[in-house]
Amino acid sequence: MSDINKEWEAVIGLEIHAQLATKSKIFSGASTQFGAEPNTQACAIDLGMPGVLPVLNQEAVQMAVKFGLGADAAIAQKSVFARKNYFYPDLPKGYQISQYEWPIVGQGHMDILLEDGSSKRIGITRAHLEEDAGKSLHDDFSGLSGIDLNRAGTPLLEIVSEPEMTSAKEAVAYLKTIHTLVRYLDICDGNMQEGSFRCDANVSVRRKGDPKLGTRAELKNINSFRFVERAINYEIERQIGILENGGSIKQETRLYDSNKNETRAMRSKEEANDYRYFPDPDLLPLVLTDAFIAAIKQTLPELPQQKRQRFIDQYGLSPYDASILVSSKEMALYYENAVKESGDQAKLVANWVISELLGSLNKAGLEIEGSPIASAQLGKLISRIADDTISGKIAKTIFEALWQQEGNVDEIIQKRGLKQVTDTGTIDTLIDQIMEANPQHVADYRRGKDKLFGFFVGQAMKASGGTLNPAQLNLLLKKKLAGD
Repeated sequence: MSDINKEWEAVIGLEIHAQLATKSKIFSGASTQFGAEPNTQACAIDLGMPGVLPVLNQEAVQMAVKFGLGADAAIAQKSVFARKNYFYPDLPKGYQISQYEWPIVGQGHMDILLEDGSSKRIGITRAHLEEDAGKSLHDDFSGLSGIDLNRAGTPLLEIVSEPEMTSAKEAVAYLKTIHTLVRYLDICDGNMQEGSFRCDANVSVRRKGDPKLGTRAELKNINSFRFVERAINYEIERQIGILENGGSIKQETRLYDSNKNETRAMRSKEEANDYRYFPDPDLLPLVLTDAFIAAIKQTLPELPQQKRQRFIDQYGLSPYDASILVSSKEMALYYENAVKESGDQAKLVANWVISELLGSLNKAGLEIEGSPIASAQLGKLISRIADDTISGKIAKTIFEALWQQEGNVDEIIQKRGLKQVTDTGTIDTLIDQIMEANPQHVADYRRGKDKLFGFFVGQAMKASGGTLNPAQLNLLLKKKLAGD
């Protein structure tokens, strides 16, 4: 960070758009399935044709309430849908049905884990239901744009944070925390590449100690964690540079260009009155009963924060390791299944999942669900380390064989002759042979060149194919070299 940046602080708020995982749209029965041919899943209701009437999707309401409960937020027993009026080619009816003054979810919060291991609470201002717009396509048409209206009417939950983040890393941590929550709740698939989870970032800067907020720019529709961090960092630097040179920040909407790693102006930022909100005359206020909310609360799973704390308490994990392992339901399930198979070697399993397994999955571009190594087999591998059948070093060889689908753990150990040698007589004999073959090294060691001990260990492991028990080898080798 430059000296100039130390004089400034960023103020960041996120507006997250999570497409709800309903099978049909929020006000019609049209399919929400991703990947259909363009303009094959937009019905007359989605397009706002004359004479049609929207009907609210109950499943979307239940999912919104689930989120609110998961975020420890207030659930409004009465909320109202409004028309947000604006013209874009991918919104043919000229307005979006959304919620404005009376959203379904009120104030809540999320606790995020920071890099130093501490946590920070980020307030949630509101979360409201609305319909998605269609999509403009620019890449497939020379000098023209295409419009795909399949996405029009897909239910969205817009989650608005308080402007309480002060760095791009905090913003990404918050975004990932929300991403994990909506996937645990099964209300959004979280697929950022398909656009079902994306965010707008409101970014401003001010001199440290100044209570007044700076003028903000809104960065629209960023659909990857990496791009969110890069876009915010660029925008912070851009705004500081303008202010340091005596300029002023325009309130505007900007787009992030990931190829150039820069933001560029899209349009001046609209205010609420520009949209001419008014209650939608075709939709009655949404009224929820206590019984309805209580019934949904009973369906909530163990939430990420709860699972993280349980992993810390039950398995003795660090907060950092626990956070990685609960980052998805699938990851947490894989870990717990592996622990059961390992004979409760919880910390060792955590180390192997986080280092070896996740490293291999990332390299191969796979998610945990697509792991070539089943949780039971990883657990079995750890159990064979724990019972001294194999060493940790040999385990890495077996891990690679498991990844290549060469069989199960015990089959690979047997087939490759990798069972650890623990017989002291066999180890003694091998040490004698190495000492006889290297008399000068023995003499040098006994004259005080202690570093040669590693040479003898290496020779013994090489001769045995790495199958000697390291602890027994070290103990017996020290005795032999000492002349005992």
